[in-house]
Amino acid sequence: MIPPPRSLTLAEALQSARETRALEIGSGILEQTPRLYRDHFGDRPAMLVADGNTYAAAGQRVVEAFRKAGHPLLDAFIFRAPDLYAEHRFVTELEAALQPHQAIPIAVGSGTINDLTKLASHRTGRPYLCVASAASMDGYTAFGASITYQGAKQTFLCPAPTAVLADLEVICAAPGLMNAWGYTDLLAKVTAGADWIVADALGIEPIDPPAWAIVQGRLREMVADPAGVAARNPEAVGRLVEGLMLGGFGMQSSRSSRPASGAEHQFSHLWDMQHHTHNGKTPSHGFKVGIGTLAVAALYEYLLAQPLDQLDAAACGRQWPDAETWCQRAREWLGEGELAAGAAKELRAKHSSPEALQAQMEQLRSLWPELREQLRAQLMPLATLREMLRTVGAPTAPEEIGITRERLRRSYWQAYCIRRRFTALDLAVRTGLLEAALDHIFSPAGVWPIDARG
Repeated sequence: MIPPPRSLTLAEALQSARETRALEIGSGILEQTPRLYRDHFGDRPAMLVADGNTYAAAGQRVVEAFRKAGHPLLDAFIFRAPDLYAEHRFVTELEAALQPHQAIPIAVGSGTINDLTKLASHRTGRPYLCVASAASMDGYTAFGASITYQGAKQTFLCPAPTAVLADLEVICAAPGLMNAWGYTDLLAKVTAGADWIVADALGIEPIDPPAWAIVQGRLREMVADPAGVAARNPEAVGRLVEGLMLGGFGMQSSRSSRPASGAEHQFSHLWDMQHHTHNGKTPSHGFKVGIGTLAVAALYEYLLAQPLDQLDAAACGRQWPDAETWCQRAREWLGEGELAAGAAKELRAKHSSPEALQAQMEQLRSLWPELREQLRAQLMPLATLREMLRTVGAPTAPEEIGITRERLRRSYWQAYCIRRRFTALDLAVRTGLLEAALDHIFSPAGVWPIDARG
């Protein structure tokens, strides 16, 4: 069950990290990058990696600082593609640029630049340093890179950066709503934690106490000031940066994304795999996760209102489809192709026999009163989450990221199929309650009513 509450300082969390040895957060510290680099890589040459925007925001100043310090610096590698995103072909492009030398990359950017550099550095046998340009996601210090490959969003195992520098002056000046993206990614740890509680209670994936403490220990503190983040207040943004870095440290500690990612991320990954765009652009990871967080919170509110201590476990077992039936349903929901093929692999991996499922539901029935109270303590009310997202400037309705309510309803079933990780979606499916929950969520009195016109 849930470990006793424990709040770790950033320094304590850093000690639990497996790869990252230093994290510096402060205002006006960008010019300290050469000193931080020398502390960990000595006199080895450096090579800055950026795109045109991040080079202008911070990269040029980092280059000037290295030149002023007299440290060897190769020509910067600047991604020029207008459609740059965390896709495998860009990893290959950076790998080719790194192969002829042994310079240590300095990733200047946020999610895309960091993940591309993380994987390319690993594949060319070297560590790297990261200079954060926005508080836009929790992947800076995460173990693994989230990269689209062969049409699917995949996590490639590779070490986190050796050191990270986050200049709050740069981050507070991040364009648009990038810091709101990160806020939504951090707030998602609320539902991700609930999913882990369920998986732990059912004996599927035990909670790792150190990782739990790193991510969940100070989460409420880190998300407490969405208005301050929206106003670019350095203190609020600093707490956001710290919370996002803690999320990465938790993933480093456990060697898994489980401490920071649950069903809410499956909605985002699904829409990534479907190449979803809105007004000609791909919505940010954070904003997709934000809608996913609300979707999962709505599902939990329905499940917590159900008397699962009276669940008919035998009926759940009798009605449970075999693996091939689930794979056929995945093809119906997702269409033929790579996405459905990947879903079939995940569905087979997490499938249970009817007998095993019945035993699991009997276990759920017996522990539901205690589990329900643990989930209520972990979760925030849907209305509260929605107001926090609205305050920070994030979308609170699926239409704001180009997802119709009908599509969101389908996405619950589709998202269930694409990952083997046990989440609220699995709980709802295995208890036979997902369809009833969706009827409620999308009813005239529900969170997202679908009117008679569809």
